[in-house]
Amino acid sequence: MNQLPNDRPEGLNEVFLRCEKENVRLDSFLAGSTSLSRSRAAEIIKENLVTVNGKNEKKNFLLSRGDEILALLPEDKELEAKPENIPLDIVYEDHDLVVINKPQGMVVHPAPGNPDHTLVNALLFHCRNSLSGINGKLRPGIVHRIDKYTSGLLVAAKNDTAHTGLSELFQKHDFVRKYHAIVYGNVKDDSGTVRLAIGRHRSDRKKMAAFPPDSPNTKNAVTHYRVLERFPGYTYVELTLETGRTHQIRVHMLSLGHPVLDDKLYAPGRKSFGLDGQCLHAKVLEFCHPITKQEMKFESPLPNYFEAILEKLRKGL
Repeated sequence: MNQLPNDRPEGLNEVFLRCEKENVRLDSFLAGSTSLSRSRAAEIIKENLVTVNGKNEKKNFLLSRGDEILALLPEDKELEAKPENIPLDIVYEDHDLVVINKPQGMVVHPAPGNPDHTLVNALLFHCRNSLSGINGKLRPGIVHRIDKYTSGLLVAAKNDTAHTGLSELFQKHDFVRKYHAIVYGNVKDDSGTVRLAIGRHRSDRKKMAAFPPDSPNTKNAVTHYRVLERFPGYTYVELTLETGRTHQIRVHMLSLGHPVLDDKLYAPGRKSFGLDGQCLHAKVLEFCHPITKQEMKFESPLPNYFEAILEKLRKGL
């Protein structure tokens, strides 16, 4: 029988809970009984920091009345995103949602090590606290994310109804996201698809890694790519996400032997163009408005850093 680990990390408190309902998902129960978001509750369950009647269960385990839940939870620290007057490049906005063109180097939401100066802080100021609350106090309005060092388009929800509708579009793969990137090497085929699962790297916890589909502790991921332009030693590509996993494009292109240009995490030691992060831009968003049902399409021009590298490559520099 599994149980809570003896070598428990510091900063965790033991919490005892009892289920008083039938057929309640474990992650939903934990989120509803604590200050955790559902996604954070799922992470803690996956880390084997939760037992049900003395046994570790998966996040979708259905609890019964009387089940006893023991969990190691982070100390309840008062951490809440605060509004900050940070300029935003607003591409579109209405009563229900806002589309932002995020600059390279901006973190999407507060987290350990990045408590402020994030996109969420800026949105709270801009929207006057009118953002959906589904993802909790640290991620209000955030439906999907892009990496700190990836630039480009991102949509945020201004109320819970819009948030739920956008989330359903993501789950049904009815949300088009196209990225542009420059990668190392000469991509062999003019177009193709990568179907590899994404999971935490087995030895480096900062990294994600590609695995065969349906591998344990991974999520299946699909990326479609198309070559836009070729240069000696580099390729300019368009990438369309069918799924949205952490570091998906970066890991999938690495699996092809063509990591993204200036990706310090996945392409260390490669020739650098001096960027503050990888050469990856979220260029296109297409979706059906969750409230008005209008078809929406947004396209962001390539940022200056991206255009400058293309110009160098075209000149053979």
